[in-house]
Amino acid sequence: MTNTSNPSYARFIPREELDGFAAWRPDAFGDSGAARTPGAEARRSADQQAGLHAARQAGYQDGYRDGLVALENFKQSFAQQMAAQLAPLVSEFDRAFADLEIEIAAGVARTATALARQVVRSELAARPELVAQVAAEAVNAVLLSARHIRVFTHPDDLALVQAGAGEALTARGARLAVDATLQRGGCRIESDLGCVDARIETRWNQAAAILGQPLPLSDVAADA
Repeated sequence: MTNTSNPSYARFIPREELDGFAAWRPDAFGDSGAARTPGAEARRSADQQAGLHAARQAGYQDGYRDGLVALENFKQSFAQQMAAQLAPLVSEFDRAFADLEIEIAAGVARTATALARQVVRSELAARPELVAQVAAEAVNAVLLSARHIRVFTHPDDLALVQAGAGEALTARGARLAVDATLQRGGCRIESDLGCVDARIETRWNQAAAILGQPLPLSDVAADA
């Protein structure tokens, strides 16, 4: 009986038919490039470390710069907020301080005026002869062309004026007269060219007005 199973088949392939193929070698599945060496691995590791260090430094510099910018922005914003909050307080403080200065100045003026009034009163009481100087100065204030000059004084001051300013009055042709309504220490001059008010209260009111304190000389209650 004839054997019908397929016989083994083998065929030799010539080299010229194997274009594009190469013989298999044990390292065919390895790195097709240059063989790895310890020096190459060390350089690659050093390059990686250098790149990582450079990246870290760049990140640090960027973060530091951004931090400075953020800090400066915060400082400016905080300064603006504080200025906005403090401006009304400073303005109110300046206004209150100005009012306090005005009040203090007014108090000093009042005290000075009251003290001056006491001095005037004491001086008039201790030196009533000063009325003669007042009369002489008032007569000299009258124009030289004035005629019919009369000097009115308080009756208690008449003798003092006559003794202290008699020659000055005579030189101007002035005559003495009394007026009981006048306060001691002052006088009134009348002539054909007008009058000179040298009353003590008039001169005091002028002085008090300069100090800004209309304090009457005769206001005894104010001294209490």
